[in-house]
Amino acid sequence: MKSKTFRNWAFTLHRYLGLAMGFVLIIIGLTGSLLVFQKEINHFLVAQQFGYISPQEAPLSLESVVNTVKAEYDSSRKDLKLNKVYLPSEPDEPIMFAFVAPDDKGIDVLVNPYTGAIMGERSDRTLILLLYELHYNLMAGDIGMTIVGVIAFLLLVLSITGVILWPGWRRLIAGFKIKWNAHPKRLNFDIHKVAGIITVVFLTLTAFTGFCWNFYDFTEPIIYAVTFTKKQPEPVSVPKPGQLPLRLAEQLKIADAALPGAMVRSISFPSQPEDSLTISFKLPQENAELGQSNVYLDQYTGKVLRVDNALKMPLGDRILNSFTPLHYGTFGGLSTRILYVFVGLSPLILFISGFVMYQHRYREKSVRHNQVIELSKNHQD
Repeated sequence: MKSKTFRNWAFTLHRYLGLAMGFVLIIIGLTGSLLVFQKEINHFLVAQQFGYISPQEAPLSLESVVNTVKAEYDSSRKDLKLNKVYLPSEPDEPIMFAFVAPDDKGIDVLVNPYTGAIMGERSDRTLILLLYELHYNLMAGDIGMTIVGVIAFLLLVLSITGVILWPGWRRLIAGFKIKWNAHPKRLNFDIHKVAGIITVVFLTLTAFTGFCWNFYDFTEPIIYAVTFTKKQPEPVSVPKPGQLPLRLAEQLKIADAALPGAMVRSISFPSQPEDSLTISFKLPQENAELGQSNVYLDQYTGKVLRVDNALKMPLGDRILNSFTPLHYGTFGGLSTRILYVFVGLSPLILFISGFVMYQHRYREKSVRHNQVIELSKNHQD
């Protein structure tokens, strides 16, 4: 009796949570499916807008390209400040310079790595960025981020109740079977149960990581606490009067020595005199596209302030770093990325099938209710 009551409670919670969150989950899921292949989408859009790059034997030195671009924009756009440089991961990709303005409206400058020619510029409000904002905050700022964070937590509840209600616990084969020629109510039930159980693990991972990201100030200390990991302090440069920053070529040489065998993926330039120069690397064993290994250098002396080897970091940091590959499905290469496209589509499939089941159940309930009223009238007569 208690088991039946518990299942009824789980069923009611599962049904109404699904109906209430369905539309938002569909938006989050569809944008997530697109973001799985954000690199390929961005590469295509850049090629269409700025043209294709013909790979050559060797690119120009990064320092010379950076100096050329900085000199160009220091003279023509003094309101802009170089924030970050993204290096290409493929021979036919450009170098991207991210500039920011005082009003936080920045531009991306695309540069041919072999000739140093500026291919063009675009607003940093790219299609990928808009998809990101729609995905994690519904383009509604902090309020939207909170809403999506709550939705992510409720998706965890939805996944748990779905697993509890899955009929395969009683008959395993039946839990994975779809009767395609059955009544629409039964067909949608079968689609719902199969799609749900196949994607539940991945939906749980994306829900958990999304919740942690959207409530990062709350979840980060908890993760450090439960893993007995101490958060590392921010590296700080020591400015001295009249001292200029060390040349970029020398900084890169020092950073390469600190993480031998890794590929430079981006460079974050200091915005304040006390900030460090951060060079991000990708080790061959890493799954994250931009890498999660970093070398922090004193911008004036080149002193190594901290080295974050993604493979040797403390447990808490490794858990936090695992969120990106787990959320976007990059941990298994192309196969898991394709799988995650279908995971992103699953909220749409589950909502439609669940809504159809709800409609049939509601109609049947209405018919039974009308029959009871009719019988009551006949009895009175």
